[in-house]
Amino acid sequence: MDSFMPCLKSAKPMQRAWGLCIAWVQRGLQAVLLNLLLCMGASYADSAVVAEDFQLQRSDDGVYLSARLGFDLPPSLEDAVTRGMPLGFVMQADVMRERWYWSDKLVSRSERYVRLTYQPLSKRWRVHVSAQPIQSTGLGVSMGQSYDSLPEALLSIQRVSRWRIADVAAIDASTKQRLEFRFRLDLSQLPQPLQFGSLGGGGWGLEYLQSLKLQEDSFK
Repeated sequence: MDSFMPCLKSAKPMQRAWGLCIAWVQRGLQAVLLNLLLCMGASYADSAVVAEDFQLQRSDDGVYLSARLGFDLPPSLEDAVTRGMPLGFVMQADVMRERWYWSDKLVSRSERYVRLTYQPLSKRWRVHVSAQPIQSTGLGVSMGQSYDSLPEALLSIQRVSRWRIADVAAIDASTKQRLEFRFRLDLSQLPQPLQFGSLGGGGWGLEYLQSLKLQEDSFK
């Protein structure tokens, strides 16, 4: 038994050295990844989203929203989706009732999930739209359309045409209500290492928020 003790004692310094080497490599990789994400976040910051022709329409079967969103994909995102990484977007429309005695009440919420993918074999772009989150393992119940170019695919995402966001009964002109519309890049659909880019303080850039008081003259 004693004959093995020198071997065990000599192995401990080697284990410590190996552990320090692994820790040094991990810190180096983390630094490289952090610098990469910061650079990507800086490029996203230049990609503002604007909205034009924002309209609300009320009919017998519901309240509809139409708008044209304008934005450009940052070069890093465009390169990533061209290489096969899908991009997800989320549109959310909330009808809120203002309350002076408590926090505002959520009256109605509608969501639309969009996924943009590139198909290398056919060299075509695909856009899927769903009322439910689109999981990485499958598209679920969604509508899909193919396009010949990226600008055409983006145009279909940016054009919101008569999206039913609420029931007519949800709109009460006698109370103080507002519509909160939000469009954003769905970070949860990105590969997990890239999701940490959201920690960079909003540098991803692809986001739009508009709050509109709901009055009689709010509807076209």
